[in-house]
Amino acid sequence: MTTPLMPHTLQWLPADGSAPQQLMVLLHGWGASAADMAPLAQVLRQQFAQCAVLAPEGFEPLDGTGAAQLAGRQWFSLASAQGGMITEAERPARVAAVLPRLAEWLRAAQAATGVGPQATALVGFSQGAICALELVQRHDGAAGRVLAFAGRYATLPDAAPRETTLHFFHGSADGVIPVTHARAAIERLAALQGDATIDIAEGAGHEIPPALLRCALQRLTGHIPQRTWREAMGAAAARGAPDDTDD
Repeated sequence: MTTPLMPHTLQWLPADGSAPQQLMVLLHGWGASAADMAPLAQVLRQQFAQCAVLAPEGFEPLDGTGAAQLAGRQWFSLASAQGGMITEAERPARVAAVLPRLAEWLRAAQAATGVGPQATALVGFSQGAICALELVQRHDGAAGRVLAFAGRYATLPDAAPRETTLHFFHGSADGVIPVTHARAAIERLAALQGDATIDIAEGAGHEIPPALLRCALQRLTGHIPQRTWREAMGAAAARGAPDDTDD
């Protein structure tokens, strides 16, 4: 591996040494590390040879219950101020606090790779998926796509992103973040006319099973974003408009 483009980040660049055409950022879950995303990175590289894949480490050391038994990192604390696990009321502020730093990191990664936002995908698992979803909610178009594995919103949105496509992947038997969160998100986004898809793996738990990984590759290669359709329809309408110039 060559010199890292970003500090505290694992990277996989095009094998032929060419400039990356796409950027995929892998955000790990609570208590994990960038190294845990390596198997996913290898699958993505096989499908997208001209892609740069970056996996940063969570910005914070672990705290709270169970932290002493793990060697990973976190994006935000799951420890409640009242003791025990974070409450629903506490979660939005915790996520909001990390978003400015994550947005700054993403802009730096895009500058380092020379890849723009629309050719960037955020791929998050669990806590990483929460951060990815909330980041594009606050910064619409910061990435062209979000792939949220076993994730959720901190707060269901009041408006849908217009420049980012959202893909949800969830196990029906997830006991950490129940699939009801993903279903609620897709229903809300549908009502808001957002560009979003959902794939659910029956019997899968809090994981990225092979079935959902295959779905993710299909979404990346086969789903045409709504904004692309809008641009195409707008161009077609412009070509079909009558000529107002004088003969």
